[in-house]
Amino acid sequence: MTKGPRTITDNLFIGGGGAAYGDAQVMLLDKSNPHGLIAGATGTGKTVTLQIMAEGFSTAGVPVFLSDVKGDLSGLAVAGSEGFKLHEAFTNRAKTIGLDLQYDSFPVTFWFFFGKQGHPIRATVAEMSPLLLSRLLELTDVQEGVLNLAFRVADEEGLPLLDLRDLQALLVWVGQHTADLSLRYGNVASSSVGAIQRQLLVLENQGGAALFGEPALDLSDLMLVTPDRKGEINILAADQLMGSPRLYATFLLWLLSELFEELPEVGNPDKPKLVFFFDEAHLLFDGAPKALVNKVEQVARLIRSKGVGVYFVTQNPADIPDDVLGQLGNRVQHALRAFTAKDRKELNTVSETYRDNPDFNTAEAIQEVGTGEAVTSFLDKKVIPQIVQRTLIRPPSSQLSPIDGPTRKAIMAASDMAGKYDITLDRESAAEMLAKRADVAAKEAEAAEAAEEAAEEKERAYKKARRYDGGETTSRRSSKGG
Repeated sequence: MTKGPRTITDNLFIGGGGAAYGDAQVMLLDKSNPHGLIAGATGTGKTVTLQIMAEGFSTAGVPVFLSDVKGDLSGLAVAGSEGFKLHEAFTNRAKTIGLDLQYDSFPVTFWFFFGKQGHPIRATVAEMSPLLLSRLLELTDVQEGVLNLAFRVADEEGLPLLDLRDLQALLVWVGQHTADLSLRYGNVASSSVGAIQRQLLVLENQGGAALFGEPALDLSDLMLVTPDRKGEINILAADQLMGSPRLYATFLLWLLSELFEELPEVGNPDKPKLVFFFDEAHLLFDGAPKALVNKVEQVARLIRSKGVGVYFVTQNPADIPDDVLGQLGNRVQHALRAFTAKDRKELNTVSETYRDNPDFNTAEAIQEVGTGEAVTSFLDKKVIPQIVQRTLIRPPSSQLSPIDGPTRKAIMAASDMAGKYDITLDRESAAEMLAKRADVAAKEAEAAEAAEEAAEEKERAYKKARRYDGGETTSRRSSKGG
């Protein structure tokens, strides 16, 4: 145990020991970029671990983005208090692990798709790749091909795709020109276009239209540091999003992909530029096509060179593909239960991913740790995982419960984001441009039809005049001949 009381400014102090535990567990800031994992069964303390990590990164001046899937994490914006029912337990734990516990609040920005729980957060349709949209809409390979074609047409025709109306209008245009497009790009079935339109309608009915539009999120707004050098904690209110898990997972993957595309290479920074927590991480991989899983693996592997740390939060490490799991060097494993043969097999697999501690059996420890305890392993200075340790997780400095509505409103009103994203912009884009083209085409067709009718009328009048003149001449000749 390190001598003297610790504070959470000492890198990231995660927890400590006591008689039954090992040394204090600290995550090194300059080694927190190679990603991490928080895992454990429901009710074992994952959310508190996420909370104390967010506090630690914020204190170190690192901005954080996290999703609040249960509504518990809004308490980060308010300091804990001695009146809290767990104050005595927190104080005792702090003494046990050598922590100088000081209650504190942290700078928070609330974001939300629906309603008023946060500032609106949007992306344009064009920023979403056809791959991600296909995942969101659950399209077949053939339908995904048609969607790729639609994006290609939008680029070639100079049609900005900003919201769902734009994509719907573009697909109508594609459906009207399937013959021409099939000659250029291969078969474009109108049935596939119709299937995509139906899926867009389902998404719209689920409230998914709120995700798309302008003003789109400026990524720099997620990477703010306050004047007192605390990193801003961005909280996405995601409790309602759990009813639309594909929308939730697609948005967060889009956000990671945008960070990867836009941020410059930074090598090995002293601390991350942003830390991203992906709660309910299994939703990203459930039923995902191989192409999407490959994309997640690529982003996870390469985004750390952009200074972004990604931490997956899930019930079981088995929820995450091996190629991704192998990149998660900093781990906090809360309790797992082993009631079935499958559970025991997965438990053994999880325990084998840690460096053994000769003082205890890792698999047994993972089953035995209580709420607020975990087995942990963090990267050392040589970027090597340390041996696994049983750890008492430190108590949080912020409030361990949600804030009330008035407090949330006050925080939002004082935010730098107040007013920036609240009013939806509706500039001219694909829907309006295609409507204008259709209007011009209709007027041109009407004018052409009118011209054709005028020409036909003129021709009829000419023929009638000739018949009249010819008839009159014939009559005169007949009269003279008589």
